[in-house]
Order: sequence, then C-alpha cells, then structure tokens
Amino acid sequence: MAQVLGLKQPTMAVMEKLGRGLKRSTLKRYIEATGNEQRLIILEWLADPRSHFPEQQDGDLVKDGVCVGFITEKIGLSQPTVTGHLQYLAKAGIFTSKRIKSWVFYKLVPERLDEAVAVLPELAPVASRHHKPSE
Repeated sequence: MAQVLGLKQPTMAVMEKLGRGLKRSTLKRYIEATGNEQRLIILEWLADPRSHFPEQQDGDLVKDGVCVGFITEKIGLSQPTVTGHLQYLAKAGIFTSKRIKSWVFYKLVPERLDEAVAVLPELAPVASRHHKPSE
C-alpha cells in the first residue's frame, strides 16, 4: 500500500495512527477524492446545495441531492467528466447517489466528510516532511 501512495513505510504507520482506526484503503480514498480542485469545488457546493443550485423539478436539493445536470452546467465541464468526479467521491463514501426518473442525484454524506476533514489536516506535517518545495 505504501508504494501505491508513494510514501515510505514509516509514513504509513503515522497515517494509521492519525487515521484513528480508519482502514488504509479508506484513508487513501479520502486523500484521492479530495486531491482534485474540481472535486473540492463540487464538495463545497453540495455541502450547501440551496445556496449554489436552483430548485429542481424532481428531487429535493437537500433530501435527495443535486441532479448531475445542474452540477455539470455550473462547473462547465463535460457530463462524463463530472460524472467521473461524482463517482470518485461516491466511491470514497463522501457522496451517495440516487436515481429519480431518468436522472441521477448526488448528495453529501456529512459524517464521511467530517471524518475526512478530521484526518486530512493532520497529514499536513507528515506531507511537509516528505515534500521539498521547488525553487
């Protein structure tokens, strides 16, 4: 696993300790899911969907999630690209998806986001020891 993350074994031990019992695979998914600017933007939007999206004809923004079409239109990327980002976040457990009629809606799972947010900042000192800024 350390080779997959590109980290040395001692770093993995620190990550396990910081992860408070999270499986390595879960921690890896959180890191990868939040390691993309577009996904972070989508995360921000879905954390407060009423502030970022208009009411939908089908599905409640908070209860059911946001339609992929609205997210695609707002972020300005292709639908397949947006779907890929959303599926990545869903695979990490940060989002859930739900089909209503012919549309797919994505919703934030606050508990998973809280878990990721609690762990990821603690990794900054670990990362800084292994990253040398370019000059």
